[in-house]
This record gives sequence, structure tokens and C-alpha cells, in this order.
Amino acid sequence: MVPTLVFTTAGSASAAGCIKGAVVGGVAGHYAGKHAITGAVGGCMVGRHLSKQHEQHEGKARAAQRQASTSQ
Repeated sequence: MVPTLVFTTAGSASAAGCIKGAVVGGVAGHYAGKHAITGAVGGCMVGRHLSKQHEQHEGKARAAQRQASTSQ
């Protein structure tokens, strides 16, 4: 139920990060002691965080590239 709520409130890239993180976290949680749901929720949160960081890094790189091309 919680991952569904996160999917509906997240942006497209954040949702992709959440889905990937939930899958990885769910599998890891399952093998680490039958905690698949906890792992999926934690993985979703980490995936969203990493996705957001990646978007910010990409945005800064694009802005720097744009600035470099206009100053030449």
C-alpha cells in the first residue's frame, strides 16, 4: 500500500528510481530474513533519493555545458 502512494506522488524519474529501488530492496529483504516489504519500502526511498541526486547532477552539467557554449 505504501509504495502505491509513493508512485502516485512521485515525478516520472523519481517513480522510476522508486520502482528500481523497491525491486532491489524487496529481493534483498527477502533473502535477508523474510523482510521483503520493509526492503521494498526502504529501497523505494533510497531509489527516489538517488534519482533526485542524479537529476540535479544532470541539470548542473547541462547548465555548465550551455554556459560554456555561449561564452565561446
